[in-house]
Amino acid sequence: MSDIHGLLDILMFATLIGAILCGYPVAFTLAGVALVYAVIGMSLGVFSPAYLAAFPQRIFGSMTNATLTAVPLFILMGVILERSKIAEDLLSTMGDLFGRARGGLLYATTLVGALLAASTGVVGATVVTMGLLALPVMLRRGYSKSLAAGSIAAAGTLGQIIPPSVVLILLGDVIGTANQKAQLQMGVASPTVVSVGDLFAGALIPGLLLVGLYLIYQALTAWLNPSAAPAGEAGVPGWDRVLRALAAPIILIVAVLGSILFGIATPTEGAAVGAAGAAFLAALRMEWDSGRGAQWPARLALAGAGALALLAALRLSVNLPVMFGGDGALALIVTILGAGLAILAAAGLACAFWILARAQHLRPALRSTVDITAMVFVILIGAALFTLVFRGLGGDEWVASMLEGVPGGLTGAMIAVMLVMFVLGFFLDFIEICFVVVPLVAVPLIMMGADPLWLGVMMAVNLQTSFLTPPFGFALFYLRGVAPPQVRTIDIYKGAVPFIGLQILALILVALFPALATWLPGVLYR
Repeated sequence: MSDIHGLLDILMFATLIGAILCGYPVAFTLAGVALVYAVIGMSLGVFSPAYLAAFPQRIFGSMTNATLTAVPLFILMGVILERSKIAEDLLSTMGDLFGRARGGLLYATTLVGALLAASTGVVGATVVTMGLLALPVMLRRGYSKSLAAGSIAAAGTLGQIIPPSVVLILLGDVIGTANQKAQLQMGVASPTVVSVGDLFAGALIPGLLLVGLYLIYQALTAWLNPSAAPAGEAGVPGWDRVLRALAAPIILIVAVLGSILFGIATPTEGAAVGAAGAAFLAALRMEWDSGRGAQWPARLALAGAGALALLAALRLSVNLPVMFGGDGALALIVTILGAGLAILAAAGLACAFWILARAQHLRPALRSTVDITAMVFVILIGAALFTLVFRGLGGDEWVASMLEGVPGGLTGAMIAVMLVMFVLGFFLDFIEICFVVVPLVAVPLIMMGADPLWLGVMMAVNLQTSFLTPPFGFALFYLRGVAPPQVRTIDIYKGAVPFIGLQILALILVALFPALATWLPGVLYR
């Protein structure tokens, strides 16, 4: 690769980071910087216009990617649950359940964050809800401001490592594509596939490990510094209240995550079930709380929810005709029953949406979903153009040669990539890192011998730190917007630092023990 190629690659990446730090919109900055350097490259004779001609095909491929369809569905699920107050009920109940223990509200916050992560996967909704409800209570009971703020921000970020997660969906798609490219370049005729479901299974144990590390840190802090996490005086809630609060998230966890992990549904199908399930749960909760639970809309919605559950169970029985010798009559019965349940589920879902619209929750939820989804896909388009021009200037060869030149082989290259991603997390959002950086480094790392599934989980844990690292950590911004006036920005930053350290510790453990990421997918799928 010529010196001019390497210089343009470095300048292109530096210009991108500088423009983003100046406050320009990320999606348009990606596309604008790419076009500017494409023109410079063509004027110097080092960039072929044929790369730009391939751009529409690249966009068409992204828009027809079935895996990415799960993104708006998971976002809709999280937004509906946020507006249904299910998270508030869960947080208040768990707070009362652990309130008498020293540091009990910290444990409750972490466990609620884990439950919401496994049922919604939306960081903003979790951080804002817990910041509004739990932080004032912690401050009134004498908790350390930094400890309380850090615990809430860290618990909110669990939604990005515990599946289902938008980060894992986007990262799974990128890693899967990079794995196929790497194997084809190595001459593998039939490349193995790394799916989003594989990444979901691989990230589950590291996510639970992170929850355990948070709880251990909070327990040690409460023991060593009792004044920072005092005991409360709340009464223990009854089991009926606990079950009522836990029912909705557990149902969604089983319906969405269980169906994906056990192969009943693809991630996209699981996301659709999750969005429908969230609508059913939110509508039924509103009707029962308002005293209209016995009216026909609630009954039809409940019947639709039951039909959806039966459809999931019926999905398990699609092989029954084969098991019974290919009985055509049994296949016909299963088909008719499935069609009837689908019609009932659709009618119940329409009724649930009508209930949400009557309560003026449906339109804001759909608007939020469209806004967030549009942001993700516009960044995807800009990142696609950026990486296309970067590769046209020889950037992929430059990155590969740089990683191969790092001392220590694969280990040294992995350490270098993890450090770069961690530093970029201070300034860039996870979406930009996922769409711009990961495609450039994943192919050479896989060709050097990295397990693509382990690599994807490592990157997911690393990307999670970007939500907590100042100055641009999203979780810190969300919490700053809802925190009481006595909680200063420096308190939030100080509180986040120990949890960033715990995330780095989890990253090191996954690096040292790859089975944490590869064992569960091996048991479920191989």
